[in-house]
Amino acid sequence: MPKSAEIESRTLHPSLIFALAFLAVFALHIPLLRLPYFWDEAGYYVPAARDLLLSGSVIPHSTPSNAHPPLVMAYLAFCWRMAGYTPLVTRTAMLLISAFSLAGVFRLAQRVANVEVAVASTICTALYPVFFAQSSLAHLDLAAAGLTFWALGSYVEQRRGQTVLWFSLAVLAKETAVLAPLALFAWELVCPMLHRERRNPSLCLFPRRSWKSTLLLVPLLPLGFWYGYHYLRTGVVFGNPEFFRYNVLETLYPLRVLLALLLRLWQALGYQNLYLLMLATGFAMWRPPIHDASGQRRRIAPGVQFAFLTVIVSYVIFMALVGGAVLARYMLPVVPLVIITGVSTLRRRVQVWRGVVAIVGLAFVVGLFVNPPYGFSPEDNLAYRDYILLHQHAEEFVEARYPMARVLTAWPASDELTRPYLGYVTRPMRVVRIEDFTVEQLMSTADIRSRFDVALVFSTKYEPPHPLFDDWPTWIEWKTRFFGWHRDVPPSAAAQLLGGQLVYTERRRGQWVGVVELERVVEARRSIPH
Repeated sequence: MPKSAEIESRTLHPSLIFALAFLAVFALHIPLLRLPYFWDEAGYYVPAARDLLLSGSVIPHSTPSNAHPPLVMAYLAFCWRMAGYTPLVTRTAMLLISAFSLAGVFRLAQRVANVEVAVASTICTALYPVFFAQSSLAHLDLAAAGLTFWALGSYVEQRRGQTVLWFSLAVLAKETAVLAPLALFAWELVCPMLHRERRNPSLCLFPRRSWKSTLLLVPLLPLGFWYGYHYLRTGVVFGNPEFFRYNVLETLYPLRVLLALLLRLWQALGYQNLYLLMLATGFAMWRPPIHDASGQRRRIAPGVQFAFLTVIVSYVIFMALVGGAVLARYMLPVVPLVIITGVSTLRRRVQVWRGVVAIVGLAFVVGLFVNPPYGFSPEDNLAYRDYILLHQHAEEFVEARYPMARVLTAWPASDELTRPYLGYVTRPMRVVRIEDFTVEQLMSTADIRSRFDVALVFSTKYEPPHPLFDDWPTWIEWKTRFFGWHRDVPPSAAAQLLGGQLVYTERRRGQWVGVVELERVVEARRSIPH
């Protein structure tokens, strides 16, 4: 058999890929495994899983319920029960999910292309900054994405039973995973009509309509049961009213939807140096397919490509309509589909495709350490580590120097100081909470300064040193109006506004934290005889 034909026919078992992937991601994440919990981990997912561990309730009571399905929280509670409640156990448990997801990417890519494309796509996915950063964080999106990859692998193999099972588990990991089966169901209804009109059966993975398409609606059942149970227990279906208002009711403005749509397209096709793969793929499309000893190199079947496209479009559109925070992690179920398609195209049309993919992988590694020249969420690369270390150091300082103080701060530091199990302090501290550290918020504390002694101020938004578009007033207005953007006052200015003294400050790559001691505390400290 010619060498290229051997490559086309060779297969590797997903269990081997899972083992290799776990060893690799665990080794790469060793410096991150003992970090305290970050942002939404501390604000919802870890408290919800801890409530399940302690009380057996799948609906959290120490934090308002967001109505997220309980599969990932139950998984974390089980791991804590077996191995103990520590960040090391939590992050190792999430790395198992990451390895499982990478095995799903490999299986899918191997099925629709070949082993070479599968290996390259899996490595690129593992190195993609958003995927890498999310691999050890206790969020829902990576688990939902991984189960979606396994479902899509079964789907292209025409194994309907397995497809339904994987999709049903995916929606129990996160409700938005229902987008993929619904999109595929709609495409299976529409595609045969296009087939008749264009007489091109290759567009459809399943050229004829069948009752089996309705099986793609089965994942709605477990999701419906969950929401019904949540309603019976809480009186609301889609989470607490504030959560629903922020993520749905306040997002449906036409201009905001348009802006969010552009952001979602960027996250799916260009974010964190993904644009390099897209540019390379675009240039490759101008080149003819390569012929070798076995003939023309095989492409991903058009029916599979259109199925991928259907899922990608459904996520881009729906995620532009809902979600108060336009977080890149919400697009994790579709970015690997883009990577698989791009890598397959490069292999088919570019002789030095391995070199091009290596450059893309190197760009992803750079993206882990180098922040983009615009505002972004620190959870999209290793900037989240900077955030955690800043808060860990500052809160250790506050606890050691002011153990009985009342601390003015904003979320999520308010939770970090009052919940020792998050890993920042050893005992709860008293907190006075404000929304952020804008001039308006700090000036509004004038009437309550007798209620706190110390202020812990920090950057709630990433601040690039030379931001793009900040000279465009219209963009600033849109960010402020639709996406909650604001400008935090730096620590020295915060001390002046609060009438205090800056006693601690630290900065890391566009993020900062500071501790302000009020004047009366300074004077009281000076009056104590030494």
